[in-house]
Order: sequence, then C-alpha cells, then structure tokens
Amino acid sequence: MFPLSRPQRPNKLGSKLEQQRLFEQPQLNVVEKPNISSDSQERVAIFIDGSNLVSATTHLNIKIDYTKLLHYLTKKRKLLRAYFYTSVDSTNKRQQSFLLWMRRSGYRVVAKELIQHPDGSKKANLEVEIAIDMLTLAKDCDTFVLLSGEEELTYAVNAVSYQGIRVEVISLGLTSSDSLLSVADYYSDLKEIKQNIQLTAD
Repeated sequence: MFPLSRPQRPNKLGSKLEQQRLFEQPQLNVVEKPNISSDSQERVAIFIDGSNLVSATTHLNIKIDYTKLLHYLTKKRKLLRAYFYTSVDSTNKRQQSFLLWMRRSGYRVVAKELIQHPDGSKKANLEVEIAIDMLTLAKDCDTFVLLSGEEELTYAVNAVSYQGIRVEVISLGLTSSDSLLSVADYYSDLKEIKQNIQLTAD
C-alpha cells in the first residue's frame, strides 16, 4: 500500500460476459482460512465489490485466487468479517456452486438478484448494502479494507473515517473514483498487487 495518487479515469469497464469470470475459481478440497484469532490487536473487516473486481480482473487479464486474496487482505490482523457482494442469477448452477465455495472459504456472501432494465440490460447495485454493513461494523473494527472503486461509496467511507476507522481502498487505478480515493487513508492499485492474488497453474 502507498499514499494516494490521482489516476485518470477512462470509461468504466464491464459487460455481461465479464461476469462469467467471477465463477472460475476452482473448487479446492482443502481451504486454509485466515486466522480470526490473530495475536494482532488490529481488527479488520473486508468489503469486496464482486462486480467491480470482475471488471478490473478482466482488464488485467487475470483470474483471482480467492483464498490468496483473503489472506493478502487480512495480512496478520484479526479478521472480524469478510464480505463478498455480488449479483446472482438463481438459474445459474455454476454461480451457486461458486458462492457455496466462497461461504465455506471464509467469506460472508451478500447476494442480490439481477434486475432487468427497460433497455434489456441486467444489473444489481449493492452499494447500499456495502454502506450499511460498513456503518454497522464501525464500532467493532479498527480498519476497513474496501475492494472497489465506485464513487457511490464515497459518503460511507467518509462517514466511517470520522468514526476513527482507517480505510484502505484497493481497486484498479484507471477506473477508480477520485472522490472515493480522496477520503481513503491508503490506496493500492490492483495492477501492482496482482501477483499476490492471482490464480496460477500448479
């Protein structure tokens, strides 16, 4: 992590096809979860915007190892909770299998059914859920790690910062909101840490 920079923003990435990359995590038989009873006194909660992460990894042309990701974000701190927010299609069996794996691997999955809009596109916004969970946990944590670059989360991040929470933002710099980064304490670009969290062939 490093002090905030101000990357330029092109148009946001994203398409229906990108969402398929989210479900490419292999179904591992043995999963080592982060130590929730670490000797560290720093309490951390993690908030992952699944849609934003998919767009970023598509741009970087990588696949995420979600076990590595959880360990990397937690480091040696005491993990209170790790949220993963995602839209869902109840007819997608592959997605349901992936989300079950995530729950068994230390994530608390917050899912919302896709809504079809008049233009034919399908989307489910979860910024409200992320904001509410952040505000709810603020009294019990020292640090929040937010994996998202969405501008809509700026107000919530600013609010918990005023409650004494240290907020670390991780996102793809090219598509991150300047207003969000301006209220975070630290920022990491996914491009710079991808080697620590990507899925690699054994």
